[in-house]
Amino acid sequence: MAHAFDPELAAALAMWAPVDISDLAAARAAQAAELADVDGRADSSGVKVEDVRVPGGPGVLLRTYRPQERPGPLPVLYTVHGGGFVLGSPQVDHEENLHFCRELQALVVSVDYRLAPEHPYPAALEDCWAGLCAVVDRAAALDADPTRVALRGDSAGGGLVAALAMLARERGGPAVRLQQLHSPALDDRLATPSAVEYTDTPVWNRRNAELSWAAYLGPDGIADRYAAPARAEPADLVGLPPAHVTVMQFDPLRDEGIDYARALLAAGVPTELHVLPGTFHGAGMVAHAGVVRRARAEAVAVLRRALGR
Repeated sequence: MAHAFDPELAAALAMWAPVDISDLAAARAAQAAELADVDGRADSSGVKVEDVRVPGGPGVLLRTYRPQERPGPLPVLYTVHGGGFVLGSPQVDHEENLHFCRELQALVVSVDYRLAPEHPYPAALEDCWAGLCAVVDRAAALDADPTRVALRGDSAGGGLVAALAMLARERGGPAVRLQQLHSPALDDRLATPSAVEYTDTPVWNRRNAELSWAAYLGPDGIADRYAAPARAEPADLVGLPPAHVTVMQFDPLRDEGIDYARALLAAGVPTELHVLPGTFHGAGMVAHAGVVRRARAEAVAVLRRALGR
């Protein structure tokens, strides 16, 4: 099926190999090759990058980004990468996290959670939780302000952030000022119109989504609201932190993001929703495209307000 992609994004697509997680070893190898020189390409000027291992699971790795010239205590942006629960590492968002660090003058922390299917739910979520708690518990050592924390996640990371927001409320903190969900994976049922229709979209399609959820949920295949936040009842959403939700027009995950934003609104949660025209899942990788630049500027502006910058 032909889709009316943004012209700048359509031009970039011609140079991309399709993403297919049915052969997970090959998909991981391809991603590793793509990311092999990301440190060399990225402009890290003005930012100090460090990797820190903290307790949790086998030991959770956090990558921290600190503005070199900004005195603390710094607000915190805690980021969770995407990859369908089966791919990825902090390296995926390295360039974006450098950008957020400079623009927000904040401590950006990216968590390297365990991946499915080797580590099914709830391993990834508990790793993300352990990392978030470690940042807050070690705020003094990190020269961070534990009262100014925002969460941001992309794709599977967006679903994990939505679950983290619920955990933070129910486990008595830490306080979260904003949950920023970008193309979030929230619903294992894949019954929305976009999930049914988009079988041929680039980067992510229904088949990849099915394989992703099967790997994440494991042999039992049982999902609760922490695995798939779209399953939350209305009462489960009351009192959550404000949300900023962005979805792509031609993305099987589009409608579950829209539905979740509407559910948050119905629960009284201040929520902002953006549908980016002509886009597909992963379009943010085309950093020069106008629609991507506008979305990134909006994300920075929302985070800046939430963090008191």
